[in-house]
Order: sequence, then C-alpha cells, then structure tokens
Amino acid sequence: MIDAYKKLAALSMDLKRVALGYHSKSNQTASRFVEESLKKIHDINSDDFPPYLQKLLANTEHVITQKDKQKVAEDALMYSTLLQNAALNKI
Repeated sequence: MIDAYKKLAALSMDLKRVALGYHSKSNQTASRFVEESLKKIHDINSDDFPPYLQKLLANTEHVITQKDKQKVAEDALMYSTLLQNAALNKI
C-alpha cells in the first residue's frame, strides 16, 4: 500500500514538472515529463486507492494530453497538488 502512494508522489512531481515546463515555455522538457507521467499513470494500480483518487487518476491522462498547453500547465499543477496531498497523508 505504501508503495502505491510512493508512485502517486512520483507522479505528482512529474505533473509539477509538466506545469513548470509549459509555464516557462520549455515545451520540450514539459513534453518529456508528459511521457513520464503517462508511463506512471499506466503503472499505477488504481484499485489500491479510494474512489476519489481513482477518479483523479482516470482524469489525469486526459488532462495532460489536451491541445491547449497553458490549460495543461494549470491543470497539471492542480492535479499535482491534489495527488501530492493524498500521498503525503498516507506515507
């Protein structure tokens, strides 16, 4: 169970890097962290989490693959904070 939350914390950090990359117009860096985030999303077993986190994880992939990069930056930062808070409360 703790390992699942560690993966969640790692995803949170990648999402924060996505947000910072797009915000600072470093699209190549942000795109790399989008790829890493997608890998982590697929690696995480959402059954280990309560329903609200399952829903967040399910929406995260859609959020970071939007066309509007400024919207991706804003949403990635929000999701990063939500996932980080969930992970820190369990670790």
